Amino acid sequence: MRSNRNPYFSLGHDRPATELPLTLADLHLSLSPEDEFIVHLSARSAPDWSRQRALDLVTGAGFLPRGKVVRKSPGFEFRLKRIRSLPDTVGPNMQVLIIGLNPSPYSADTGIGYGRPGNRFWPAALKAGLVSIDRDPRHALSHHGVGMTDLVRRTTARADEVERTEFEAGFERIERLAAWLKPTVCCFIGLGGWRLVVDRKAVAGRQTDSVGGCPVYVMPHTSGLNAHSRLEDLVKHLAAVFAMAGATKPV
Repeated sequence: MRSNRNPYFSLGHDRPATELPLTLADLHLSLSPEDEFIVHLSARSAPDWSRQRALDLVTGAGFLPRGKVVRKSPGFEFRLKRIRSLPDTVGPNMQVLIIGLNPSPYSADTGIGYGRPGNRFWPAALKAGLVSIDRDPRHALSHHGVGMTDLVRRTTARADEVERTEFEAGFERIERLAAWLKPTVCCFIGLGGWRLVVDRKAVAGRQTDSVGGCPVYVMPHTSGLNAHSRLEDLVKHLAAVFAMAGATKPV
């Protein structure tokens, strides 16, 4: 379809809006950076289906809106550009929503968050019992209720290349996402983003602030460049998140 100048996609017709994140993720992975297209995004009628929700979904999937959003019943029509990014893997009934800072080039290009061999997220998550298959975000979501997103969708080599305003806008999107999908626990990977937007004196652990009404745990970054945290420390943090999710899960 990329041979057309403006490919057209119609997604989500009469399906629950909660299915759209993975549908859009599949679309993202089928395209190349800088591809532009038009999409009609619709969903089964529901009180929480809105222009803002549709915008959040395309943003979370790693697309940049170009021009106006057009209301086209029963949804919205966008002209979008696929950016170098990593799409959300999120859905209903999440036990844990993992929230990173922004995608690295390696993660964006492979489609796997924390995918670089030197990153300790997946080894720590396996040891903590949070997941059972290495570097497989879809399996983590479908079998363990572990979803993944980032505060900022723009890919950079370092998190300090992201502007404060981008983190603030991203945090607002995360609040809406959490309020909508209601994960049992939100886990922020990297203290920097939380300190910048919420509490500059925060320390690792469970926070007094919530996000979208959901409890929050903040932990150090899992990058191999973070020499302050050993793998054993990261395992303890994710084990605490796992226990927190089990302890607060509704009966």
